Amino acid sequence: MTSAHPNDAQIRALYAQFLDGWNRRSGAAVAAGFADDGDIVGYDGSHHHGRLSIAAHLRQVFGSQPTQTYVGVVRTVRPLATDVAVLMAHAGMIPPGGNDLDPRLHTVHTMVAVEEDGRWRIALLQSTPAAWLQHPAAREALTQELRGLLTPQ
Repeated sequence: MTSAHPNDAQIRALYAQFLDGWNRRSGAAVAAGFADDGDIVGYDGSHHHGRLSIAAHLRQVFGSQPTQTYVGVVRTVRPLATDVAVLMAHAGMIPPGGNDLDPRLHTVHTMVAVEEDGRWRIALLQSTPAAWLQHPAAREALTQELRGLLTPQ
């Protein structure tokens, strides 16, 4: 077991900021948490480098199509170095116009955070599909856990 990161709360807040920006469909809000030279690897494998590129890409995505809403749960935040940490989270997605998670769209978020001038920034955020096709009981358990995080409408 690894020890918790001393800046655990700040790093978790950075991930929450990412989810909030995505759910508000704001490319600028999502990109604001990234380092100038940060990277994002999307659920579909697309890659964008640099805060400005990330913002521009997400503006285009949000402006051209409906997007899923994320619900996430942080699993770990651990130090890699004094000014570097990795956060692992599971997230579910609610399809546009829906009110429930689609278990086929679960994802693992891996976020590498770096401290720059006293502020934590995302150096890399990668979404990896987590359909767990060979583990339906685990997928269902994750679905139920994430549903527990949904606020009643």
